[in-house]
This record gives sequence, C-alpha cells and structure tokens, in this order.
Amino acid sequence: MDWLQGLFTIHSSVQTVVVVALIIATGLALGKFKVGGISLGVAFVFFIGILAGHLHLSVDNTVLDFIETFGLAMFVYCLGLHVGPNFFGSLREEGVALNLWSLAIIVVGTVFSVCLIPLTHISLPNMVGILCGATTNTPALGAATQALAHHGLPTGSVALATAVTYPLGVVGVIVAMVIIRKLFVKPTDLKPRTTNDDHTYIAEFTVVNPAVNGKTIMQVAQMTHLHFVISRIWRNNQVIVPMATTELHKNDSLLVITTPDDELTLEMLFGKRETRNWNRESIDWNAIDSTVESRVIVMTNTHLNGKRLGHINLRKAYGVNVSRVIRGDVKLLAEDSLRLQYGDRVTVVGKHENLDEVEAFLGNAVKTLEEPNLGNIFFGIVLGMAVGTIPISLPGMEQPIRLGIAGGPILMGILVGAIGPRLRLVTYTTRSASLMLRKLGLSLYLACLGLDAGKDFFSTVVRPEGLLWVGIGFLITVIPVLIMGIIALKTHKYDFGTICGILCGSMANPMALGYANDTLRGDSANISYTTVYPIGMFARVIIAQLLIMFAL
Repeated sequence: MDWLQGLFTIHSSVQTVVVVALIIATGLALGKFKVGGISLGVAFVFFIGILAGHLHLSVDNTVLDFIETFGLAMFVYCLGLHVGPNFFGSLREEGVALNLWSLAIIVVGTVFSVCLIPLTHISLPNMVGILCGATTNTPALGAATQALAHHGLPTGSVALATAVTYPLGVVGVIVAMVIIRKLFVKPTDLKPRTTNDDHTYIAEFTVVNPAVNGKTIMQVAQMTHLHFVISRIWRNNQVIVPMATTELHKNDSLLVITTPDDELTLEMLFGKRETRNWNRESIDWNAIDSTVESRVIVMTNTHLNGKRLGHINLRKAYGVNVSRVIRGDVKLLAEDSLRLQYGDRVTVVGKHENLDEVEAFLGNAVKTLEEPNLGNIFFGIVLGMAVGTIPISLPGMEQPIRLGIAGGPILMGILVGAIGPRLRLVTYTTRSASLMLRKLGLSLYLACLGLDAGKDFFSTVVRPEGLLWVGIGFLITVIPVLIMGIIALKTHKYDFGTICGILCGSMANPMALGYANDTLRGDSANISYTTVYPIGMFARVIIAQLLIMFAL
C-alpha cells in the first residue's frame, strides 16, 4: 500500500492534483448539506482545506502559490467580464450609493479596531495586521509591511497577526450574513429587486398631427430629440417596411419601438395612440401580416463587432428595419448609435428574401456561441496581472501601492467587458461557461488558501497572543458587517442579495460572495460586489499605510 500513501504524501505533480482535487470534491459535496436551512456551498472547500492542512497534507509551496494565484485571478477576471457590460450603467444609476455603503463599513471597521487598542493593549502595527486579516485584504498587508520595512521596523508580528485572523475573517462575513438572514430578513427581501431589463416599449400610433403629415421619417426624427424606430406602417390595408425616406401620411398606422420614457411624448408627436397592447410575450409577430416577417438573428460576424448599427446601414443595403437588440437579458432600442457586440440577438423586420441576406451578413452561426473564447480570457488575465503590479504613487506616501492579484484582474475584466467591443475584441462567453470558470477558479483558490492556513492555524491559535488576536479579528470582521448590513436592510432600498454583495465587496471576500451566489437567486450580489470592490480595496490599502505612518 506504499503507492497509495505516496499518492498523498510524496510531493509531485500527480500528488498535487490528487490533494487539491480531493479537497475541492469533498468540500463541494459537503457544502450541499443544509443545517438549519443554511448551506455553505463552495465556501465549504475552505474548511476542508484547513482540515487537510491540519492533518499534515501538503503540496509543494511554489505549486500551491501558483494554483492559489491562478484560481483567484481566473475567478475575479471572469466575474468582472460577466458584469462589465452593465457595470458603468449601474455605476451611474446607483453605484455612488453602493460605494458609500461600502466605505461606511470600512470606516466603521477601522474606527472600531483603533478603539480596541487601549482596551486590548495591542500595538497599532499589530492591530493593522489584525485588521488586514479580518478584512482578508492581503494588498493592504503588503502596503503596511512595506511602510514598516521602509523605516527599518520588523514586520514579522504584523504578518503573523494577519495569518492568524485571516481564516475567521473569511468565515466571519458568512456568519454575519447568516445571522442577518435568520433574524432580520423577510421573504420579500430575498427576492431580487425587479430591474427593468427591457429598455424598449412597443406602441401603435395613428398619424393625425398635420405637422408630420407629408414629412419623411428622417425629417420627423430631426424635429425631435425622442428615440424611436418605426418597424411597420399600415396604409390602406397594405404593409410597408419604412425607410428613412418614407413619407408619413394622415391616418397611417405606425408600429413604433421606443423607450418607456418617450412613449407619451410620441403620442403628442404623431397625434393618436392606439390601445392595443404590443408588449405581450405571446405575440406571434409573423402572424400579423403575410408580406412582412420578423426574425431574430444572432450577430456572429466578428468583423461587425463594435461597429455602430447606423454605420452598417441595413435599411439602405437590404431594405429591412432593425427594431431591437437583445444583449444577454437586456432589450435595447436599435438606435443608429448602438454598437453591436458579438452574440447580440438582433430583431430584423422585412421581406423574407431580404432577411435571408441579412442573416448571411450578420452571421447567425449559433453553434459558435457555444465555444468560450478562452484565448481572450487568458490574455485578459495576463493584462489584469500586469495592471495589478503597476506601482501607484500617491501624494504624501513614500511607498507606492498596487492593486494586486485580485484588484488588477477584476478591474481589467470590467474594462474588457464594458469597452472591449469598441476595440473589436470578442468578449462574449456563454453564461454556463462563465459560471463554470468562476466556480472553478474560486474552488482552486479556496482549496489552496485553506490548505496553506491549516498547517499552522491551530498551533498559532494556542500561543499566548494568538487566541486574543483571533477573537479580536473575528469581532472586527463581524461587528461592522452586522451593523451596516442591518441598517442597509432596514432602509428597504436594496434586496438582500445586493446587500450581501456590498458586504462581501467591502471586505474583499470572494468566498463569502460564493456563499451568497450559492444560496440566493439572481445576479444582484455579483453586480454590487464588483461595483464596490475596486474602490473598497483601494481605500483599505491607503488606510493601512496611513495607520502605519501615524504610528511612526
């Protein structure tokens, strides 16, 4: 049986795969069990890793560091890539408010930890180490140790304080979210807030306004700032596919795609709004008339990626109208300024033979969407890691700060997801592939993190100062999250998923985010996490250096 023992104890590439895979498989299996209605999901991998480390299972340190770094980078980059297309929109809408909540958590935690110094007689540098571990922020620890080393001061105790408090710092956010959910969350709070993913509204108007009678659609569009697309015109029992040069006549019936905000004003423009509801999901658009067909075509022509809809001029080239563009779960009005992205589902209205030509032009190669663009993903990770190592000098600070292996990739993922199509980059990834890459990366990271922490965790805790540090760190993790989480919940502005994302992002805790995703519906936790994470992480790095400078 020596071969079996060697499979787990003798360091090799095979042994590394076996140990890490076993930790992940066991953790994911046990994470499905519910206790009191609560299951930890992927977060349980971390606990199995700690147990494996305590049982003296180990892998080569260099390989362990590689897997941990690669897993975290993959997780945060793919997360940023997933939410990137809607990130700046959410930032404009409520991103400021979300970041203010995150900064409030950071301030409360910092003030609380400083107030504990005279009560516990822990030195300020060591308290900074505890704060870094309690908030699972290794870039902040790096900034603090660099500041100490620059002045010739020892850094060992600060790093040890972080190492001891880090495991319960990871767990503490989950504990706080479980407490809030059990004691304060109502069933309505668990339902994701309904967001209007449909940015379009379909209405039927009859032309009775003399001001538009006899004018072309282009002339009418130039008369107003309103956003609309006329997809069909019914005139004397005939159907017309309108072009920019088509004249509007009195009593024409227009099928107009617009935005919810502009619908009432368009009624004043054209003169009369018909009462028929065109926004039902059950409408068979091809049964409305026999001469005009409506078809949803998937844009898979890479040469069109990032091009504005008006620049490809489908109306003039093919005699068709584009009414809407569906991107993910979001329906967008097909304005000329809209940039097409690989994977967009384009709703085109026109005659059958013209639609066939448009289909060939746009691509409609649906099977190609099933293949994730792994090359672009890995290249994005490279860029993210490079960005994370860039030294950033701030006024008043002698040592530069860095975004690190978590901050760089998530920032790059957001940027690539948001502006990649403008640079002609194919950033489309299927929802299932994105979810799998994120969960794989997080599982690898948690398994290695737990395995590394487990070997010294229990021995460090029994040291005279170890247990005190662990307890203080746990309080610094839980108390601010509980206070601000409950206050945010009582304002009734956000659903519980959004609040969980704020809590996880402010504490730089991807494991807690994994728990939230496993136990809550919707994508609100991911969106709020990525909205607050960059600024929150940056703020903690600055605070750590400021506290050290204050202690000198």
